[in-house]
Amino acid sequence: MPDNQTETLTEDDVLEALEEVIDPELGLDFVSLGLVYGVEIENEDVYVTFTLTTPACPIGPQVSEQMKEFVGDLPGVSAVHPKMIFDPPWSPEKMTEDAKFALGF
Repeated sequence: MPDNQTETLTEDDVLEALEEVIDPELGLDFVSLGLVYGVEIENEDVYVTFTLTTPACPIGPQVSEQMKEFVGDLPGVSAVHPKMIFDPPWSPEKMTEDAKFALGF
């Protein structure tokens, strides 16, 4: 019996899943920190463009794996393609107000 309740995956769904990806140094999630630059959904493929607080940050591969895991768990996602970029560079202005408050900015 077909499921007529199939929901369309939205950018908000993906961002919510990405809130599970935590920066171990700062203890806040990637979305609050403003590290997720973009989400594109093409059919069942999700493309996440993100950055790190510094290019020297060693957690890139770990973050990519977590993104694949958390976003890949969403219904209707067959593949997750994280892409790390450093242009534009991250700055504290990209954080949410809550994150700025939590980190004392």
